[in-house]
Amino acid sequence: MFVDTAKVKLEAGKGGDGAVSFRREIYIPKGGPDGGDGGKGGSIIFRADKDTNTLLDFRYNPELKAEPGKNGSGQRAAGRSGKDLIVEVPIGTVVWKLGDGTRGTRTLIADLTSDGQEAVIAKGGDGGFGNAHFKSSVRQTPRIAEVGEPGEAFEAELELKLLADVGLVGLPNAGKSTFLSVVTNAKPEIADYPFTTITPNLGVATIDNTDLLIADIPGLIEGASEGKGLGHAFLRHVDRTAVLLHLVDVYNDDAGAAYRTIRTELEKYSDLKNRPEIVALTKTEGLDQEIIDLQMAAILHENPDAVVYAISATAHQGLDDLLRALKAAIGTGVGSEAEHAGGGEADRTRAGSLPTITLPPSALKDTWAVTEQDGKFIVTGEKIEKFARRTDLNNYASLNRLRDIMKKLGIRAELTSRGAQPDSIISIAGKEFTLAEQ
Repeated sequence: MFVDTAKVKLEAGKGGDGAVSFRREIYIPKGGPDGGDGGKGGSIIFRADKDTNTLLDFRYNPELKAEPGKNGSGQRAAGRSGKDLIVEVPIGTVVWKLGDGTRGTRTLIADLTSDGQEAVIAKGGDGGFGNAHFKSSVRQTPRIAEVGEPGEAFEAELELKLLADVGLVGLPNAGKSTFLSVVTNAKPEIADYPFTTITPNLGVATIDNTDLLIADIPGLIEGASEGKGLGHAFLRHVDRTAVLLHLVDVYNDDAGAAYRTIRTELEKYSDLKNRPEIVALTKTEGLDQEIIDLQMAAILHENPDAVVYAISATAHQGLDDLLRALKAAIGTGVGSEAEHAGGGEADRTRAGSLPTITLPPSALKDTWAVTEQDGKFIVTGEKIEKFARRTDLNNYASLNRLRDIMKKLGIRAELTSRGAQPDSIISIAGKEFTLAEQ
């Protein structure tokens, strides 16, 4: 079963907690703090795999969790880091982070276009510092330890966009599957009725010692770009093709109108109107040349710049010339979306040619903001939120440390100026406490 979309819930591993511990050995009555740091939580990493060709597994396993880090312990023993969760996905998988409930909001995380390419999708949380980290000349017996940071957790949408040199487009029953079965090693379902093809098919055609990867896209109809028929679900697969091969059934009452229908839908979707295109009239075996010429003229009336070939897949007529034209168009045409993203045809055919992608760690910023909501003072800001996530609210020393950090950053002064009292509720990164020190 071919599945090209899926939604998954991702939860990277939580960082381990730091330990509060003091060295206690005979003859060493005051050994000092020796609590170790917590281990880093495991991340969720997607890896493109040439032997995986569907997102079906995610339909049955929609939740992915990485291993948490272990807690630190005495004798400065750091906790073990959680194992990363490596998930294999098909080449051509695009990963979107879905918004926080805002309809239609999503952010591109990764676009995996080469075998072996990896991307960190959800980053594991950092481990908390143990109390050995906080020892200083004025703080000989710190009882402060940080809790581990939560790993990133969110819902993601996966899309599979086929990577191919040539994308076959055309109305249902235009002869795409027959063409693919004749010129490649693919075995698509073929029958004399519309919508025989309900899933994309891939095949490799060889011409003059050059391989062309060809994708058969399910038949499009008028309104496909707006969700009608079967085409809307599969138009995404045309995005990555370097060249479009537009097949038109020569037995159409008006080949020009059939050609115009598909061109209209392609121009409404993405930037396909600028994609190089070659047109082929199909099923021309046994027809008078005069009829073929009339249908070609109808297409050229719609697009005077169109390059049109007459072929018969079943009779093996005109196929070599067409494949050579496709080969030339791939070599000189505008690159596909994947190539613009740095994963062109040369990269796609060379396993592991792209470097591993990791999300760059952003520098923590001192910027912060204070807002009031439902009687609470909500503080936001990358740096202060990270400190808050690693604060153990049940440990008075850790909590007072967070209050000190807020004071140094100027947050406490801002809260006071806004009318915050010692017993006012302060909320940072989902953690709530008061300003009053214990």
